[in-house]
Amino acid sequence: MKLPGPERSGALLPIAALFMAAAINAHHLAWWCLPMLALATAWHLRAVLRGFPQPGRLARISFAVIVTTGVLLSFRTLNGLAAGATLLVAMTAAKLFEARTTRDWHVICGATLFLLLAACLDRQELWRLPLYGLCLWLCAAALRSLAGGAPLPARTLLRESAAQLLRAVPLAIMCFLFFPRLPGAFWAIAGDEEAITGLSEEMSPGRIARLSESDEPALRARFDGAPPPPVQRYWRGPVLRDFDGFTWRRHRDPVGRTAALEYRGPAYHYSETLEPNTHRTVVALELSRPPDAPLVTQSADFQLLSQRPILQAQSYELTGYPQAVSRGELAADARQVDLALPPDRNPRATELAHQLRARAPDDAAFVNSVFDWLRRGGFVYTLVPQRLGRDSVDDLLFRTREGFCGHYASAFVDLMRAGGVPARVVTGYQGGEWNPIGRFLLVRQSHAHAWAEVWLPGRGWLRADPTAVVAPERLSRELLQFGDGFGSRASRLLGEQRWLTTTLQAWAALNAWWQDDIVGFNFTKQLNLAERLGFGDRGWQTLAIALGAGMCAWLLWIAWTLHRLARAARPDAITRAWRRIDRRLARAGHARAPHEGVLAYCDRLALTQPVAAATLRPLARRYAQLRYGPPLPAEELRGFLRAARAYR
Repeated sequence: MKLPGPERSGALLPIAALFMAAAINAHHLAWWCLPMLALATAWHLRAVLRGFPQPGRLARISFAVIVTTGVLLSFRTLNGLAAGATLLVAMTAAKLFEARTTRDWHVICGATLFLLLAACLDRQELWRLPLYGLCLWLCAAALRSLAGGAPLPARTLLRESAAQLLRAVPLAIMCFLFFPRLPGAFWAIAGDEEAITGLSEEMSPGRIARLSESDEPALRARFDGAPPPPVQRYWRGPVLRDFDGFTWRRHRDPVGRTAALEYRGPAYHYSETLEPNTHRTVVALELSRPPDAPLVTQSADFQLLSQRPILQAQSYELTGYPQAVSRGELAADARQVDLALPPDRNPRATELAHQLRARAPDDAAFVNSVFDWLRRGGFVYTLVPQRLGRDSVDDLLFRTREGFCGHYASAFVDLMRAGGVPARVVTGYQGGEWNPIGRFLLVRQSHAHAWAEVWLPGRGWLRADPTAVVAPERLSRELLQFGDGFGSRASRLLGEQRWLTTTLQAWAALNAWWQDDIVGFNFTKQLNLAERLGFGDRGWQTLAIALGAGMCAWLLWIAWTLHRLARAARPDAITRAWRRIDRRLARAGHARAPHEGVLAYCDRLALTQPVAAATLRPLARRYAQLRYGPPLPAEELRGFLRAARAYR
């Protein structure tokens, strides 16, 4: 049986490209999507190879309705990258049930390219780049197999499509360098039962039964000089001030005024690449001056806030002062917020705070007494704490006595407020890994940390970290330094070998270059590049000139390449000479048929035009000898060419 469409040669290329595109989207597809695609493919091949009928129209419509319902049940929506990619794979699988014509396969290849685009929008990691390139290569080969003409083997299709893609690389580079950057990023949010280390706008340590450490990067910082010591590597994020006895949240209404900061101690100038987040906070080294960016402002509680969601990695130039202090008086409305506690919650903690406060002569002594109580209390730092009840602070302090930084920061601030000391919870990151190859400090999501700030008269807001009292080793070492006990198991196992450590650091440095200079190549960097290339600094006009010049150069190169190919395919002198004879005979009404050889043509011509045939036959014999016989001296060729030009 003769196979239709792409089943002739390179039959599996469109299906292979489709499966490749679905596979690189597998991380956000519904669980049933890939098995369903495999089933539809098997059904299609069975129908084509064995002649079984394809499903009817009613069956195909029913299938489309079922998979659409499945997407709605899986995602509760048809919007969004994950739901859209799942629906596209499902509908492409439905298309396989009716794929018969070349047009059907063009639709499938188009859907495959959209799936590839979805994967590129979702993830831009360096290790995925070869997968994207392979998928594009398969798509190009599949489209080439649908172009018509004689069937070609898959190897030829792949070779030709690779050559075409390589010719398009210079144009892609031109567009990358000078076409405006377009934002796009998507992410998933962890559930409540099992949290992944990171930051959010609220914190409920009593609800979390297990804290999973994520190795995903949160930010990278490159310092002009030496980085700050580990104990000063506090990266400030969302500040939580509202407490209902169980959950801490950001305070939405502006209160007070920004306290005056006295920048003292060493200044650390650094460039930071911040990964996307959902809380609109520019996480920065404490305490950093606001960057020179129009959409970033500093709040009264020293948060650097972005006026727009941070949907993709952003770069900032910052200066941090870890030893900066705040001056002035605490505003009355701010004091009220930072002393507020819910009534009838955590009564034992409130009683403890009153007892300790009664023995303390001032606020500073009260802070120290709470630290001493925590130090002697037998508390344990663990990432797998017991669940806490409605009175979460009481449960932690008097029942479980175990938790992580969020538990202890929450309990400490509750005790401070119960004792009359304004306090708040600060979330962010602590520490970081120094990469000696890339010379940057990498802060991962697993470095997420929570600490407290207290207000002391005459001294302003001061950092108070109860985790440093309960588990000082938690802050004295870099958590995910290879071989360290706080990192993920994979990191610890890999880190036991030094050569693996060096390899991983080199890979991290390469990834940092990819994210900062390729994925993070923005409008400002475009203008800087155009200026270095001599185009001047005139904004969009500069980019238009640079892009136009690059495209013109590419078109000239393509034209030169096509000219060379055309010259290589040009007929030789013997063929050109005989074609001139053919044209003269055709004008005289004696056209040679496309399938006729020159000698057979002379035999046919002799039947109607014996004189003309007699004149033409010597030329035809010399042509046949030169074209199909053994090599002859150059003088024979020149003689034939002269005779052909003289033929009338």
